[in-house]
Amino acid sequence: MFYAILAYHEEEVVESWTKEEDSALMVELLQVNDRLVRENCLGPAARLGPTRRAVTLRGKDAGMVIDGPFAETKEQLLGFYVVDCPTLEAAVATARDLRRANPTAVYEIRPILLYRPGAPLTAQEES
Repeated sequence: MFYAILAYHEEEVVESWTKEEDSALMVELLQVNDRLVRENCLGPAARLGPTRRAVTLRGKDAGMVIDGPFAETKEQLLGFYVVDCPTLEAAVATARDLRRANPTAVYEIRPILLYRPGAPLTAQEES
């Protein structure tokens, strides 16, 4: 089953890192990524751009575009991984590996239901 591992962090903290600090963190995270690639369970992963350059579309009909994501939290969603793990516990273990590399981040693990064009819509649930 596919799981999204959503990486949250305080954006100002991440932006305060020196290039060397950021590079050192990325080396550690890429070690986890490389292992997941070898195990054939890493899907798309991305580091998102700054929230100050984001917009949100909300409202009826065509909607209205407003500045940024506004959340009542200190952390912002700054990146994500998609992993193919047999169980939620395995996905949590993967998030723990990422957290060992970046211990100040918060990780949310959420099952993904895939919808493919032309395929019947079926929900996959763990027992």
